[in-house]
Amino acid sequence: MFMGRTFVSRGCLAALTCAGLALLSGCSSPKTLYQWESYQSQVHDYFTSDAKQAQAEALERDLQKIASTDGKVPPGYHAQLGLLYSSLGKDDQMVQQFNTEKTLFPESAAYMDFLLKNARQGGSQ
Repeated sequence: MFMGRTFVSRGCLAALTCAGLALLSGCSSPKTLYQWESYQSQVHDYFTSDAKQAQAEALERDLQKIASTDGKVPPGYHAQLGLLYSSLGKDDQMVQQFNTEKTLFPESAAYMDFLLKNARQGGSQ
């Protein structure tokens, strides 16, 4: 390949390209934005299992683990925990979780308000 007055072989160009990509990509794996822990499996279990207390306990345990590492919970985490509290009759904890979800993820406010309104009226979620 001809570049100005200097000739660069294809092998040399490929090696330089690979070296550049290696520098740009770094050596470590990317850090995820959120810590999911068992959240996804607990959501699945919410729809397929009646063990709501065990699901709430797992999410609470994971929440402590996430907090201990200064991690961030994913969107919906507190809402899911609130739904579990609602099904367990723990209304104060449900309200707290829905409000936490609204604070962390303002885009969820309309849905959290809907769930709170239904809970106050005795409706099902």
